Amino acid sequence: MSAVGKGVTAASIAMLLQKHGYRVTSIKCENNLNVDFGTINPIEHGDPFLCFDGLEADIDLGNYERFLEQEVGHPNFMTMGELYQTVIKNERSMKYEGEDVEPIPHITNEITRRFYETAEKTKADFVVIELGGTVGEYENNNGLYYEAARRMAFCSKVAHVHVTYVPIPPHIGEPKTKPAQFGIKSLMTMGILPDFLVIRSEEIIDDQRRYKFAYKFDINPENVFSDENLDVIEEVPLHLLKQKLDLRILKFFKMKAKKKIDISAWEKYVNSLKTAKKRKVKVAIVGKYFSTGKSTLTDSYYALIKALEHASVFHEYDLELSLINSEIGKKDLLDKLEDVDGIVVPIGWGARGVDGKIEAVKFARENKIPYLGLCYGMQLACVEFARNVAGLKDAHSVEVDPKTKHKIIHKVPFNRKYQVIKGDGCSMRLGSFDCILKKGTVTYKSYKKHKGFKNESKSLISERHRHRFEFNNKYREILSKNGLVFSGTSPDGYFVEFVELPRSVHPFFVGTQGHPEYKSRPLAPHPLFIDFLKAGIEKGGHT
Repeated sequence: MSAVGKGVTAASIAMLLQKHGYRVTSIKCENNLNVDFGTINPIEHGDPFLCFDGLEADIDLGNYERFLEQEVGHPNFMTMGELYQTVIKNERSMKYEGEDVEPIPHITNEITRRFYETAEKTKADFVVIELGGTVGEYENNNGLYYEAARRMAFCSKVAHVHVTYVPIPPHIGEPKTKPAQFGIKSLMTMGILPDFLVIRSEEIIDDQRRYKFAYKFDINPENVFSDENLDVIEEVPLHLLKQKLDLRILKFFKMKAKKKIDISAWEKYVNSLKTAKKRKVKVAIVGKYFSTGKSTLTDSYYALIKALEHASVFHEYDLELSLINSEIGKKDLLDKLEDVDGIVVPIGWGARGVDGKIEAVKFARENKIPYLGLCYGMQLACVEFARNVAGLKDAHSVEVDPKTKHKIIHKVPFNRKYQVIKGDGCSMRLGSFDCILKKGTVTYKSYKKHKGFKNESKSLISERHRHRFEFNNKYREILSKNGLVFSGTSPDGYFVEFVELPRSVHPFFVGTQGHPEYKSRPLAPHPLFIDFLKAGIEKGGHT
């Protein structure tokens, strides 16, 4: 089933094999007809993970990057839409030399070609491939990924790990295995018999049911594993390690560990994350992608929440999040911000919810509450400052008001040196871009202290970008005269990358056009998040 935990399981397996000394890479296969995840509303599919090479991918790629502590990108992700696009393009350019092009074998051949190409490019000993979606579902594009996986067994050594769900209905109180059995049967009709079974459930799956699966589907009982609900997803690798899933996989491939596994640093992080602290820091995220029906969706800002989590563990504080919909009224918004230690305004698109975000920026600036603006959050910080400090009352972004008198945020002409995607009247910066930081600024000191520089001698850093609009340099002088510090620019000085207020007037007020949240990792929190939370703690972290 969808969202059962395949991505975390795949990331955990990859991590354990890597810790044994092997070179490992991961691939995520999605059924969507979207070419990538950049145009999908975060409420639909969660926060699209932004990779260093500009790929906008599924949320699971973030887990791959955080668990493996290595960058992932285009070779690690494919969608059915992109596959069809490639095959149709090949057909139009006569690469198939007049063949009758069909999903099988042309789509499946393209899938396996990419599998092997990624393995070759990364020189991987193991490629851990996650097939998205649900076995047997109507919309699974005729099981093309499964057909490709089945065919690979003829020319490669392949282990199939099936993640299934065993519910425990409250009114019954015992695990019910029939839905999982049906799913495995559906998988077998596609020609795939699982070599390993990972059973997700609310509780530990007992031996009686483990052996039932082993007997019914000819799986070695030692290859059936329980993956019950845990406190945090980072605990999953440790849980599977205790059950020796890693050793069973190595045995399946007739391989041995290259070195003794050492996962102590990760274990320390998990223990700290799980342990309740005596102190907490409360952070508000003011955004518009939270509400889905009557539910509050945290996956829309998943990378941001993880980055805050990493920094809270670094400081040994519990993190309390206040997720605030920027579309609520001004009074309700300000009431919710009254007792927070820090405010984050993250990425956003379009006009909806903008007024609430600007109010949050103003509240943070005037009340000296630590503020971190990410992408749109930086742009709106500039708009708020222009309006309420520099006196440019009509200041706005042309994304919201194309006719505004003071176009603080505007479009710039397409320049191949910087913008990756050329759009209709508005191009896009996508992926990692370099930035020069101004010495002595809050931002510079943060990157210096926490070793975030790409080249410290040149004050050079690199952050990931995903935006269509830029700060208008016409207003740089007037905002500077009124106290806004432009602490980071592109190497040629043209694009504004960071703005801030000096410590003399505010404890922490930083906005960045980039997305540092996507680079933060459990064992290496991002410098900006470390110092943002530090300022929140100094403001008066709660007990």
